[in-house]
Amino acid sequence: QVQLVESGGGSVQAGGSLRLSCAASTYLYCMGWFRQAPGKEREGVAHIDRLGSTTYADSVKGRFTISKDNAKNTLFLQMNSLKPEDTAMYYCAALRTSDRHTCARQNPADFDYWGRGTQVTVSS
Repeated sequence: QVQLVESGGGSVQAGGSLRLSCAASTYLYCMGWFRQAPGKEREGVAHIDRLGSTTYADSVKGRFTISKDNAKNTLFLQMNSLKPEDTAMYYCAALRTSDRHTCARQNPADFDYWGRGTQVTVSS
């Protein structure tokens, strides 16, 4: 079965940076990140498709950068200028479909595989 393993979460002060990683056991067409804070619904953060096209939530544009290493089946999220509002559990997710629009839509229901999550805490 496909497995996703996240790493890189932690605690940081506002304005700081973190880099998240997600290692997949196989190649996947679409990979990305969701996050969920207490009392809030899960939301898409950033995704990248098989051609390298990216999608970002408006709240993180200009601050976060998603990238991948296809040879290693590894996904990254560089998080800069972090805000307390970014505090959440961050989940790596992936889907098998080759449809790039599905990837860009960032709908949690579309995704086939999920990591266990890594906590990001940003203090003021």
